[in-house]
Amino acid sequence: MSGLIGLDWGTSGLRAYWLDEVGEIRETRARAWGIRHLPDGGFDAALTDITAGWPQLPRLACGMIGSRQGWLEVPYLDLPADTAQLGSAVRSLRANDGSDVHIVPGLRNPQGPDVMRGEETQLLGALALRPALIPDSTWILPGTHSKWARVRDGTVVDFCTLMTGELFALLRQHSILCAGSGDAAVNPAAFARGVIAARDSGSAGAFSRLFSARALMLDGALAPDAVPEYLSGLLIGEELRSSLASNRFPHDAPLQLIGDAALCARYRLAASQFHLDLAEPIVDAAAHGLWQIACDIGLVSTGSPTAPKETSSC
Repeated sequence: MSGLIGLDWGTSGLRAYWLDEVGEIRETRARAWGIRHLPDGGFDAALTDITAGWPQLPRLACGMIGSRQGWLEVPYLDLPADTAQLGSAVRSLRANDGSDVHIVPGLRNPQGPDVMRGEETQLLGALALRPALIPDSTWILPGTHSKWARVRDGTVVDFCTLMTGELFALLRQHSILCAGSGDAAVNPAAFARGVIAARDSGSAGAFSRLFSARALMLDGALAPDAVPEYLSGLLIGEELRSSLASNRFPHDAPLQLIGDAALCARYRLAASQFHLDLAEPIVDAAAHGLWQIACDIGLVSTGSPTAPKETSSC
């Protein structure tokens, strides 16, 4: 049997994909076993559990699994980088079951400096699914550490990191701004109010408006359980405002999204306040990126009589 086991292994979670001989996803599994939250038995135990019952296939992983705190540190590759360059820097280790795990490197942007692990594979997978975007496109990958990236001729040429998600978590859990807010309620009006406050903050930026979350609550203009939504809008709005103000990433064409559907929906809602067009998010981009890299380094073969789809073939 031919195919691939793809592993998207991050800081807080692990997602595994069983891909068939033409790169189509047969099954997906997820565990809350990021590199900092492993089960007894560590990386080997996590791998054995999440792939139980699947066929023995080549295994290719991306994400924080290749970091200094991961299973095997794989050095970053400097920009610009494409699939072939990523493939040439893949490193391998022997798991306890006697088979290898191959790990994709992350990318380093000397201009920052800045780094990413996992998003590079998502980008390459998204390009495989949307080949019309290969010549020139701009991407947003929302998350704990959001990434904005530029692709030209299938090569990642620039990216930057914005700590939007982590800042929100810190303010939500450890600041006075959300004191007494209780359980957050979905509140589109409060979210939009935060986005607009960031949009209209001008050169001062949204950090000059952070304390307004508490002031509005004390004035009775914002319900306590709406404060987290307001803060979320303020921070996502600031990510959009500052990125657009920098003119670093073109936005004359629709910006592309990769990531969790619910989070991407918030970004699209925020973008509407900037009259900005964000495309529908691409799902399972990491799986398709792992397949492309596996094809490039000869880890998988496509000798099946089944005709592969154009976007997933090697």
